[in-house]
Amino acid sequence: MKIKVVMENSVLNPINICGEHGLSILIEKNGRRFLFDTGQSHRIIDNIISMNIDLGSLDGIIISHGHYDHTGGLKAVVEASGGIDIYSHPKIFISRYGKKPFNRYIGMPFRREDLESIGARFIPVVEPLEITENLWISGEVPRITDFEGKDKNLYVLDGKKEKIDSFRDDFSLYAVLDEGVLVIAGCAHAGVINILEHAKEVTGVDNIYGIIGGTHIGLSNEENRIRTLEYIKKLDLKFLAPNHCTGLDVISQLKAIYGDRMHFASVGADFSF
Repeated sequence: MKIKVVMENSVLNPINICGEHGLSILIEKNGRRFLFDTGQSHRIIDNIISMNIDLGSLDGIIISHGHYDHTGGLKAVVEASGGIDIYSHPKIFISRYGKKPFNRYIGMPFRREDLESIGARFIPVVEPLEITENLWISGEVPRITDFEGKDKNLYVLDGKKEKIDSFRDDFSLYAVLDEGVLVIAGCAHAGVINILEHAKEVTGVDNIYGIIGGTHIGLSNEENRIRTLEYIKKLDLKFLAPNHCTGLDVISQLKAIYGDRMHFASVGADFSF
């Protein structure tokens, strides 16, 4: 299995690539290739070209959730691919808003009809789905903790009333390796603990080998941050590569805890398992 970070907040290698607040990860497993999210904008195409990624060889795009920084490059990627399957929750197009650093719309920047008109083929996912052997889309993640997934700064509108976003569409990927389960997270709005426990249930493997991607720990409240970090410390992970919404302060803490097992997953980073 191979993973390449195509778009993220920071750049690792001094080649002709760029970073932006967002996430996109290329995953190769069993001879199949999937793009997990598409970053914030059309700039993802520049990185795809620089990394010599053949969009025609992709078997599909998986959308972690309907925020602009994970879907903003979708139109450009669909156009460049000539048409492609997109695995996503049916609710990715709902109107979403954020209060920090100021109140604004942060949802999907395109209409479904616009994307379908240029070749997007949406495949609805709600339950866990094995898209190739030992690689699962999580589907909706059950909430087993009482403190995760309740960010008051992220909301939807129920009529004119603000309602905390439940993020039923928040997907992660679960890859079963010989050493255990590797969890690939988009933003982990469902909660890191909820996601990891769900990964065990879906795959039938109790050992979590590692985590890569956005964890939202740095943007969550203090209780969430403390309890999540305590949980992660107990896992004795063999691989950890948090990025995007994890936050630089939290990434620094995790580096101090995990040492050489903690990797920086900036744009251009490559990992093989």
